[in-house]
Amino acid sequence: MNLRLKLPALIAFASLGSQSAFASDRPLNIVLIYADDLGYGDLKSYNPESKIPTPHIDKLAEEGLRFTDAHSSSGICTPSRYTLLTGRAHWRDFHYIDRGFDKPFFKAGQLTVQQMLKEHGYHTACIGKWHLGNDWDSIRKPGTPKDSKEHSDFDWSKPLRGGANDFHFDYYFGDNVINFPPYVWIENGLALTTPDTTYRGHAPDDQPKEGRWECRDGPAMEDWDFYQVLPTLADKAVEYIHSRKDEPGPFFLYFSLPSPHTPIVPNDEYDGKSGAGPYGDFIVETDAVCGRLFDALRETSQYEDTIILFTADNGSEAYAYARDEKFGHWSSAPLRGLKRDIYEGGHRVPTILAWPGVTDSNTSTDALFSQADLMATLAGYLGHALPDNSAEDSHDFWPYLQDRTITPPRTTLVHNTWKDRYAIRQHEWVLIDHPTGTDRQPPEAWMKQHNVPPYTGLDAGLYNLHEDIGQRHNLAAEYPEKVAELRSLLRGIRNGEHTAPRLSK
Repeated sequence: MNLRLKLPALIAFASLGSQSAFASDRPLNIVLIYADDLGYGDLKSYNPESKIPTPHIDKLAEEGLRFTDAHSSSGICTPSRYTLLTGRAHWRDFHYIDRGFDKPFFKAGQLTVQQMLKEHGYHTACIGKWHLGNDWDSIRKPGTPKDSKEHSDFDWSKPLRGGANDFHFDYYFGDNVINFPPYVWIENGLALTTPDTTYRGHAPDDQPKEGRWECRDGPAMEDWDFYQVLPTLADKAVEYIHSRKDEPGPFFLYFSLPSPHTPIVPNDEYDGKSGAGPYGDFIVETDAVCGRLFDALRETSQYEDTIILFTADNGSEAYAYARDEKFGHWSSAPLRGLKRDIYEGGHRVPTILAWPGVTDSNTSTDALFSQADLMATLAGYLGHALPDNSAEDSHDFWPYLQDRTITPPRTTLVHNTWKDRYAIRQHEWVLIDHPTGTDRQPPEAWMKQHNVPPYTGLDAGLYNLHEDIGQRHNLAAEYPEKVAELRSLLRGIRNGEHTAPRLSK
């Protein structure tokens, strides 16, 4: 029994009434589903014109609260995951992704969401993509070159350290990253089989159903099947949910999807299920996997006692341009930008929260929300006093979730993917403090079709999102004082130690 809960949390539990299978002083389970490279306009619940049916996720939206102005920390994955699980903006520490054999990204002693939840009696599990580093030296054979990635360089009988289990997840199962080695299943730090080859790319005539494999070379099982990654992870997540049915304490499941990230590998039964090609079909399969998790919660009578948060790490990959041309489906609709960009489409992501007894069904909010805010919000719910040296950029949405008539806690947010390329949001204004917010130049035909003006030659872009959600009209030349104001604000935030108002120093 957790005796540290504050009164608001107890009220929330009590509001479940007779539908709750648990005592009113037990915290709710938490299932966090984190999609990989999912565009803001890919889900029907966010874009009625989407050509991808997503009935299970849309039903979750009907049962809960849709955030329409929610953001990942970065336009790429490792930084977003770091911020999600620490409440600390990634740009304070790094800008790049785990390249496959990097060391752990968490700092020694750094408080994480999963550690905080463990302190409140949660069993914690991470199933799926990790991509936050490992201590590969813990299994590297003596005398092998540090930069070598041959399968024979490692002793796979030893436990791999520095991964999810060493950062307060009680259980981990995954393959680290779908397109990065090692291509082998890892469970609680141990490879379930010994990689028997070194992957060096597919044959030119052996390609995924859309795009390219984009798989890095490294240790692999010779019979590794990329098409079975998503189904296998789904099986494990369902198995985990069933295993918690009769356990006395709550659980936290961080289900980190490998999809719809490249390689785009929908299984054959999903071919043609969307109107957006194989990528759309992959999202249909992803939606079906989410449905399996929701069904498992219902079958075990845990659905009414579980907080479900569905969101994504960044926008869709650049294949979206060709997909739009071929199928008329724009993954970022109605936004501008894709993965890696600091335009809205790079980091504004679908975010659906279904919280029993707290969120009303079929509601939405335009409150500005960052994934960094998850940590302080859960801390507020649990009555956990966050130390000043933790969750430096996490704002507590718990009061706002209980009373949506009050002012949301966040008005400002820094957007960043690459070093020295920043944007800042304040209320309706966003400043791209760089000549462009695009990492890769869009095709000229796409820009013309979507009425995106050519680049102006200005050193910044200023946009009013209330009037111009698609960021088509650069107002920097018209409002130089607003540009100066936002640049000053950005400098202050970057030079500061935190943005969370609870911090005292």
